[in-house]
Amino acid sequence: MSRPGTTPDGPGDERVTRPVAGTTVPGPRLAGRRPAVGAGKNPRPTRHPAADLAEPPDWAAIRRVLVVRADNLGDVVLATPALRALRLAVPHVAVDLLASPVGAAVAPVIPGLRDVLTVSASWQQAGVPAAPVAEVAAAERALVERVAERDYDVMIVFTSPTQSPWPVAHVGMLAGIPVRAVHSAEFGGAVATHWVTPPPPGTHQVDRCLHLLHALGVPPAGTELELVPPDTDRVPAGPFALLAPGGSAPSKRYAADRFAVAARLVAESGFPVVVTGSAKEAPLVEEVVTGAGHPLVTALGEVDVPELAAVVAAADVVICNNSGCLHLADAARTPVVVTYAGTEARTDMPPRHAPAELLDRPVSCSPCRQFRCPYHHECLDIDPAEVAAAAVRLTGKVAVR
Repeated sequence: MSRPGTTPDGPGDERVTRPVAGTTVPGPRLAGRRPAVGAGKNPRPTRHPAADLAEPPDWAAIRRVLVVRADNLGDVVLATPALRALRLAVPHVAVDLLASPVGAAVAPVIPGLRDVLTVSASWQQAGVPAAPVAEVAAAERALVERVAERDYDVMIVFTSPTQSPWPVAHVGMLAGIPVRAVHSAEFGGAVATHWVTPPPPGTHQVDRCLHLLHALGVPPAGTELELVPPDTDRVPAGPFALLAPGGSAPSKRYAADRFAVAARLVAESGFPVVVTGSAKEAPLVEEVVTGAGHPLVTALGEVDVPELAAVVAAADVVICNNSGCLHLADAARTPVVVTYAGTEARTDMPPRHAPAELLDRPVSCSPCRQFRCPYHHECLDIDPAEVAAAAVRLTGKVAVR
């Protein structure tokens, strides 16, 4: 018979004390054991026991590498220090890039790439795909065949902290790529051969990419972003500020009417402002130019990404959201004013090599990772005069009146 407050658990006299409603009992006594010194003070392990087990590959035997960065233009630019490190460490290796259509647009100005696989990947699409599942499945099978045909030796998957590497790593496994390296805190079985525990949250995206390469035996070669813009006649003559009001999501965008006021203030100080955006952002560009209502505020007109990189490099200052132009400016060492939305932490992707001023407001909901702000964009509640003053301050040439 059990003592009050306990229940039998196992044969003989071995019992485990379990509380019965309304009673309080001591925990079980284990014969022959004493509490270890410091018991209860050990930190919780942060690495999965199946992670970080693989040795670096034999780079001397590797000939073809596929680097994956399948999201936005700025994310691809942030991967350029890793691409440089790979190029310098193993110069005999041919490096291809798998990127989204937006990301692939910057590839022509990235040195050292052999080829680009442009993919509208299902794992990078938000929500339910518009196409029937049979079409999506056929596209995935075609991607596996396309990758397999290129006979890669290594796949390196670069991701942001909230992205999963496992779908594209599975593509690599099905395509027969022998070495598949990823960052992940989640178990993915044998899909990756080199499953690397990611660095702490808040690590800069450049450092995150270099961290994964380090696990593969590739040393860093600097953190500077690296692009080689072309010569182009699309660069405006004389001094100018470049304003890019767009962004990959509405949550990243400072209000167009406020950008218009900032542009007018800069123009009133005697400094021309050129406004740029993608073809889809043409209405946004027009709204800023029209709202500014000043003859020195004009639209750049349609340019491709390599031409835009050249314009950014020639500008005296860039004014933009935390989007692609921010990283183009950092690569060119062009001074940049960033209306930095709370979609990402400040440590995730700020410029580190160009003179910069990041303007934001501290909010408890950041980093939100949202496409649309569910509140009132308090993180970007910035006076346009503050934006204009930062821009002219970075030029060192004029002052806002």
